[in-house]
Amino acid sequence: MNWRIKPLDDILANAERRSLKRSLGAFQLTMMGVGAVIGTGIFVLTAEAAQKAGPGMVLSFAISGFVCAVAALCYAELAAMVPVSGSAYTYSYAVLGEVIAWIVGWALILEYAVAASAVSVGWSKYFVGLMDRSLGIHVPEQFSRGFMEGGIVNLPAAVIALLVTALLLVGTRESARVNAFLVAIKIAALTIFVALSLPVLNGQNFEPFAPNGFWDGTGLGIAGAAASIFFAYTGFDAVSTAAEETENPQRNIPIGLIGSLAFCTVFYLLVASGVIGSVGAQPIRDAAGQMLSPGSPEFAAACALPQNVQALACSGEPLAHALDLLGWDKVSQLIGLAAFLALPSVILMMLYGQTRIFFVMARDGLLPFHDKLSTVHPKYHTPHILTMITGVAVTIFAAFFPVGVLADITNSGTLFAFLTVSVGVLVLRVREPNRPRPFVTPAVWLVGPVSIVGCGFLFFSLPPATQRTFLIWTIAGLVIYLLYGYRKSPLAKRG
Repeated sequence: MNWRIKPLDDILANAERRSLKRSLGAFQLTMMGVGAVIGTGIFVLTAEAAQKAGPGMVLSFAISGFVCAVAALCYAELAAMVPVSGSAYTYSYAVLGEVIAWIVGWALILEYAVAASAVSVGWSKYFVGLMDRSLGIHVPEQFSRGFMEGGIVNLPAAVIALLVTALLLVGTRESARVNAFLVAIKIAALTIFVALSLPVLNGQNFEPFAPNGFWDGTGLGIAGAAASIFFAYTGFDAVSTAAEETENPQRNIPIGLIGSLAFCTVFYLLVASGVIGSVGAQPIRDAAGQMLSPGSPEFAAACALPQNVQALACSGEPLAHALDLLGWDKVSQLIGLAAFLALPSVILMMLYGQTRIFFVMARDGLLPFHDKLSTVHPKYHTPHILTMITGVAVTIFAAFFPVGVLADITNSGTLFAFLTVSVGVLVLRVREPNRPRPFVTPAVWLVGPVSIVGCGFLFFSLPPATQRTFLIWTIAGLVIYLLYGYRKSPLAKRG
C-alpha cells in the first residue's frame, strides 16, 4: 500500500509559499497553553472525578499530568523541527503517511471543535446562573437549553461561540492579548481557592482513598477518573498549532508546551488536594450500596435525595460549592464569576486549534475547495474563511446539543493524536537520525514508549461506549478520505 509520506522539506516549502504572520513569543504561547488547559476540566469535572475515584482523584490528576508530560516532550521535538501549523496532523503526514495523517486530523476535530461546543454550553450555564443570582433576570429554559435537553435553542452558548469566532477573525496577536487577560482571572480564582482550602485540610477526608479501586473496566476507579480528567489537560497541544505564527519557534514552542503543562499540573494537584482535604470527596451509592456512574439517570436520582444534596460529586460547580460548605459564600460567588469570565479563553483556543488544523489540511489539498479555504485575509492575516465555517459549526452544536459525554469523546480523539505523535518521534529518529533537532526529547527511547503505553491505557480506561463512538467516527472519516482526499491529494499525482 502507498502510504504517501510527505517529506518534511516539502511541508516547510509549502508553508513558506502560503504562510501566516509570525507574531507570538514564548510568554504568549505559554499563556495560550494555560488558557486552553485551565477551564471546564478543573471547574466542572472535579465533581465527576470525585464520583469515579473519591479522594483517589488526586492520583488521577497526577497520572493524567504524567501522560501529558511525556507526550509534550515528544510534541516539542516535532514542533521545533516542523515549525508550521497543523500539530499532530502535520507531523503524522511527514512521518507515518497521508492515511494516518487524515485519521489524526479527523480525530482532532473531537479534541477541538467538539470541545469548543461543550465549553460554550458550560459557559452558558454559568451565564444563566449569574444573571439569576446577580440581576434577578431569569433566562427561560427554552432559550438556555438545546432541543435535546428539553429546550429550543441555547442562545447564550451560540452567542459566545460567535463572539469568540469574531475575535479570531481580527487576528492572532489580538486574540492572544485577550486570552492573557482571561488567563490572569482564572489563575487568580484558583489561587484564592487554594489559599482558603488548604489551611483547613483534614487528613481523615482522604480515607478511604480509593473507594472504587484502581480500574474496573467500566470507567470507574482511579484509572477511569484519570481518563475523564484528561479533559482538564486537553488543549496544551494547541500551542503547537501556533508554530507558523511564532517568532523563533524552535525555542518558543517547547517553552510554551512544557511550561504551560507544568504550571497547570502543579495547580491542579493543589486544587484537588484542597477540595478533598477541606470538604471530602467520597462518591455516592444507591440504596443497595452499588456505585453509580456520573451522568446516569440513577446518579441524578440519588443526587436529588436530601442526604446527598451537599455531596461534592453532585455539584455542578464543585469549587464554588466547596467554598460554600466552608462558609465563604461571597468568595464562592466570585469563583463562579471567574469561571464565567474565563471559560471563553478555552473556547478561543479550541477554535484556534481547529481552524489551524483545517487550514493545513486544505493547504495539502485534502479538503474540498481547498484553494479557497486556505486563503489568508489580506488585512488580518488569518484563515478567515475556515474560521467562519468552523465558528458556525461550533455554534450550531453549542446551540442545540447538550454537553453529555462530550468530555470523554474529546479525550478519545486527543489520546489517539498524542499516541501518534509519540510513534512519529521514534520513527523519525530511525529514518532521519541526522536531521537537525532544535529540541531533543530526553531519553526518547524511554519517554516515547511510556507515552504510547500511557495514552493507550487511558484510552481503554474510557467508558466502552466512548471507545465505540471513536471507532464509528474514525470509520466515517476514512470513508470521506477515500471518496475525496485519496483521489484529489497532490501526492496522488506522484504515484
